[in-house]
Amino acid sequence: MKFKLFVTALAALFAMSFQLSTAITDTESSRPWELLGVKKVNYGLDRDEIDVTASEGSFTGLKIKVKHSPINMHKLAVHFGNGEVQEIELRENFRAGSESRIIDLPGNRRVIRKVVIWYDTKNLAIGKGMVELWGRH
Repeated sequence: MKFKLFVTALAALFAMSFQLSTAITDTESSRPWELLGVKKVNYGLDRDEIDVTASEGSFTGLKIKVKHSPINMHKLAVHFGNGEVQEIELRENFRAGSESRIIDLPGNRRVIRKVVIWYDTKNLAIGKGMVELWGRH
């Protein structure tokens, strides 16, 4: 009898912890994302700047979406409103239509002035690729 009670309590505890973790995930995914800028990229090895067009707001994370053509992203540098710069190594090959992992920005929410990207493209048969920069509030 005690064993049945123990198993029932354990099952209830498991169910409650699953609901709690789902709630945390749902809250995290419901944070608003904003398109910060778009850049059409050139062929070959290059560096481009995406000026952030968000008129106001501070951000805790970034995400990159690649469209139209594959891109090999080497790194990016985030330039904040207070003058600080954070370099982030990506070293990732993006297929057309893919997106990066969520890139968390450490510290408090900060205003982003621009993001510099280093990349290369190899597929000349398809139109130029496009990089979208998204920020999470």
